[in-house]
Amino acid sequence: MNINGYTVIIISGKRVYISIESNISKVIDVSSERAKYDENVKQILSDKQILARILKYTLEDFKDSNIETIVKNIDEPEVSKVRIEPGLTNTQKIRKESEEDNVPGEGKIFFDIRFSAYVGREPIKILINIEAQKSSDKGRLGYQLDNRVIYYLGRMISAQKEVEFARSDYDNLKPVRSIWICMDASDDEDSINRLVLRQETIFGKNMELFNLDKLQGVIIRLRSNEKVEKSRNTLIAMLEELLGKENEIEKKKRLSEEFGLVMSIETERRLGEMCNLSEVLVEKGIEKGQTDLVEVIKRLRNGESSADIIESGVDERTVNLALTIK
Repeated sequence: MNINGYTVIIISGKRVYISIESNISKVIDVSSERAKYDENVKQILSDKQILARILKYTLEDFKDSNIETIVKNIDEPEVSKVRIEPGLTNTQKIRKESEEDNVPGEGKIFFDIRFSAYVGREPIKILINIEAQKSSDKGRLGYQLDNRVIYYLGRMISAQKEVEFARSDYDNLKPVRSIWICMDASDDEDSINRLVLRQETIFGKNMELFNLDKLQGVIIRLRSNEKVEKSRNTLIAMLEELLGKENEIEKKKRLSEEFGLVMSIETERRLGEMCNLSEVLVEKGIEKGQTDLVEVIKRLRNGESSADIIESGVDERTVNLALTIK
């Protein structure tokens, strides 16, 4: 119902008057601030010191290497520059591509962070992708996260043809790793889970398959409650400290003293911006509610029904508000 330019909705039996323009403006503000925050998160995670620790504590390939060695063997990361879609993932092809396609309902899709790392005396090149993901919950994402991890791994494999190897030279296929950092786990759900290929002999003698380790995915779940006790896992403890909404000075001190991070000028700047943006989001009261509103609007525009969104666990009032401004 619309009265004098205001939309009226009923919440808990009471009429609530909502200015559509005001809420659209808020959503735009939220999207802008959230985008800046997310970009800073990606840039901070792309610091080689951070990447080295992620590799060491999640992948067998690097577990016996020290941090300094891993840092030296990481190529310069690309942040939100590499397209995922077929024909656009290969960086050489991207430079030649003059026209970009949009994925319906999603727009242009990029890998968050992509880089190569090398390990071993006769260095093996490993292609790595790291994604910063707000949630691992199907109700919020609209899909099972492991399906998306598998898709990304598939793209990293298929994009190697005519780049890492030519024609039928499949033995030059490089290992791929896709690591997802999710930030909404409950207090007791901090975890690191690895997705791997495995061999099963259905009949007869085992066949020796040497390259099942070519493809691996990792899901790291960080807890959203910042008042929980420090994680017993070193990597999770560091990432929760790094991405937490804490005072910038205290954060830098802990990261340095407890986890041995050396702050570059650029990382310090990004960290400061991230902390400031986090405070802005909290001050506007949107860190949870308004961000949920933005996500619901996206889901409605993608054709999902309000009933299904409510069924997935979203507060009904948020859905009703989203319906008025979508």
